[in-house]
Amino acid sequence: MLKEILGVADDPPAKRRWFHDEFFDLFVWQNGGEVTLFQLCYGADAVERALVWDKARGFFHDGPQGEDVISRFEDAAAALPDDIRQEIRQKVHEYAGTRKSITARRKRFRRASWQKK
Repeated sequence: MLKEILGVADDPPAKRRWFHDEFFDLFVWQNGGEVTLFQLCYGADAVERALVWDKARGFFHDGPQGEDVISRFEDAAAALPDDIRQEIRQKVHEYAGTRKSITARRKRFRRASWQKK
């Protein structure tokens, strides 16, 4: 289950949050409580992937297209705060319905320095 990592620096004007388990890292930016950006990183380090949604730019996927992670995310997301779980869940399902038309930006996802474990 995803658990929040506390002490993550904000990215003004957004509040930045990080949730982690053994398979996922979920990075969420909120402005006034609204999710404005998220990065759902998943997979083993060698083939890490990221589904990204940005309110201004929509969806993109980094890394090779991977196995269906929706059911695994559903289980992991059970411990997320309700508002975040509902928004991210809705977007993940939206992506699943449109992913054939979304291309990957790059072959491997690169984390920012603050996102490294």
